[in-house]
Amino acid sequence: MINREIIRIKTVQLTYAYYQNGNKNIESAEKELFFSLSKAYDLYNYLLALIVAVTKESRRHLEVAQAKATREGTEMPSQKFAYNKFALQLEENRMLNDFMEAQKKSWSTEPEFLRKLYLQITESQIYQDYMADPDDSYAADRELWRRIYRTLIQDNTALDAILEEQSLYWNDDKEIVDTFVLKTIKRFDEKSGSRQELLPEYDSEEDREYARKLFRATIMNADEYQSFMSEASRNWDFNRLAYMDVVIMQIAIAEMMTFPSIPVSVSINEFVDIAKLYSTPRSGGYINGMLDAIARHLIDSGRLLKRMDEPRAGKKKPATEENDGQK
Repeated sequence: MINREIIRIKTVQLTYAYYQNGNKNIESAEKELFFSLSKAYDLYNYLLALIVAVTKESRRHLEVAQAKATREGTEMPSQKFAYNKFALQLEENRMLNDFMEAQKKSWSTEPEFLRKLYLQITESQIYQDYMADPDDSYAADRELWRRIYRTLIQDNTALDAILEEQSLYWNDDKEIVDTFVLKTIKRFDEKSGSRQELLPEYDSEEDREYARKLFRATIMNADEYQSFMSEASRNWDFNRLAYMDVVIMQIAIAEMMTFPSIPVSVSINEFVDIAKLYSTPRSGGYINGMLDAIARHLIDSGRLLKRMDEPRAGKKKPATEENDGQK
């Protein structure tokens, strides 16, 4: 689950924190990086467990409604949502249960949130359409939860507040982790039962090593990489840059120099996207131009053994001290 997109973002966050921290201990910073990555996986499991918790909440409401119907001699309420086939399979999932038990985590500490989310779901058109539909297949049950997650859980301010209280990392992680939860819902197979595999913590051991190498290269070669920045830009002045921009470019250069199989264009595009999220409004365009110029300079000087496409005609020149406008 922890892919290179998450690793790049975490490396930016932890590198920035490393330079802001007076006690610059690379071993401690690296441990913090991997702890931060592990918290993203915790969140993935915790959000899957929320589906189970809401389903259990629905069964409590069903029991009350059934008792009332028995007393009053009225029609029994539908059990369709409370015993949704996908949710029941997730509830029995061995990997999820083992993880939640090991972490000693539970949604039972948030009864008011669960009650409100359950009511929000039952009042939604998605729920009304589902309950009225005679289709009682596993696929329909799974699709219901995919739609509920996308519309009522993915952007939920009350949930965001709870996550922020539980972990400093989780609000930054949630947007990416949401995509993995939705991917997991989609890939569930009824035939797998309780043995359905969730996403592993890392897509591969190679990605874990990628995180370690990227972070260490960024810190240990900082002076060299910043000299590359100076060489590629006339009259460079770091004081005129947002400090986050320097950090992002430093990490991008580390990726270019350390990983031969990653194309230069991929490194540039990934870190430009991060700049748009974590730095100033103008940083994306500025960093794009600068990284392009830096990479070409390193290739031309023989220090970067990669290839780049020729610049398009009329392409804007990279920013310099005279034209960057950065303050």
